[in-house]
Amino acid sequence: MENLHQSISGTKYPIIQAGMVWVSGWKLALACSKAGILGCIGAGSMSPEVLDIHLTKIKTAIGDLPFAVNLPLFYSKIEEQVQLIIKHRVPIVICSAGSPKKFTSIFKENGIKVFHVVPSLQLALKAQDAEVDAVIAEGFEAGGHNGRDETTSLVLLQELQGNLDIPYFAAGGFGTGRSLLAAQVLGASGVQMGSVFVPTIEASCHPNYKNYLCNLPSGATKLSLKPLNPVRLAPNKFFEEVQKLEQRGASKEDLATLLGKGRAKLGMFDGNLEEGELEIGQIISLVKDVLPAGEVVKRIVREYQEAKELVRRG
Repeated sequence: MENLHQSISGTKYPIIQAGMVWVSGWKLALACSKAGILGCIGAGSMSPEVLDIHLTKIKTAIGDLPFAVNLPLFYSKIEEQVQLIIKHRVPIVICSAGSPKKFTSIFKENGIKVFHVVPSLQLALKAQDAEVDAVIAEGFEAGGHNGRDETTSLVLLQELQGNLDIPYFAAGGFGTGRSLLAAQVLGASGVQMGSVFVPTIEASCHPNYKNYLCNLPSGATKLSLKPLNPVRLAPNKFFEEVQKLEQRGASKEDLATLLGKGRAKLGMFDGNLEEGELEIGQIISLVKDVLPAGEVVKRIVREYQEAKELVRRG
C-alpha cells in the first residue's frame, strides 16, 4: 500500500477514520491509529473543555503514532478549539463545514497539516487555493452532514482526477478493501471511512445505536433536511416525521422547529432510537456485528490485498 498517504500522515495503511460527532472520541481514534490507519477525534460535538480532556488522554497513550482532529468550522467556539489543537500539537487537522482559509496558515505555522472535506470540484479548488495539504472528496453516500448537490463519490473522484495539484482522498460509501483499491485507481491517495467504525467497541456512541445499525437493510438511509443542512439519516420515528413534513413542502422554519436542538446527541449518544437523529452512511448495510476497530481494519486490509491479487491475475 505504498502511496502518497504515507508521506502525508505517516500511517501504515492509506485509510482515515472519519471524525464523527458523538462517535469518534479518543478511544476510537487511538484504536484506529494503533491498527495502522489515521485515527481521528470528532470535535464537532465537544466543548473546548471536553476536547481538552480527549486530547490529553490520546497524547498520553498514543506515543509517536499520528492522529487527527476533525474540526467543523462553523462551531461557535472555534477559536478555543484551534488553540487547544495547537497546545496539544495535534499532527493533522481535518476541517469541514466552512472555508479553511482563515485557519490554514495558523495551523501550518505551528507544524500542523491541514486536510479539508469537500463535496465538489469547485470547493476542492478553493481549498487548494487556501493551501491545504490535501482534500477529502466526499460523495453524498456519506453519513452525517452532506453536500446539497447529491454528487456520488464515483463521479466526484473522476471530476477531481487531473484537476488538482494536491493529494485527495475519497469518502462517502467506502467500507471495504475493494473500494479502497477502486479509489486508488481513480487517483485517490486513500479513503476516509466513517460508518463502518460506528458499530465498534471503542466508538463512544450508545450501544443501542450500534446494535440498531447492524440490522439495517440496503437502501434504508436517506438524505434529509436539505433546506437546512443536508444530513443522511437512518429510519426511526423522527425520520418519519421529517419525511412527512418534506413531502408536504414544509418551510425551512418548520423543519428547524421539528429538529430543535440536541437531536443527534439524543439518538447517537443517549441511545433514544425513536426521537433522536441517527446519522449514518449508505455503506452501513454491509455491517452486521459490533467489533473492535482493529478487527475492522484487519478485514479491510485483507480484502484490499485479495483484490490486488485478483487484479494481478487478470
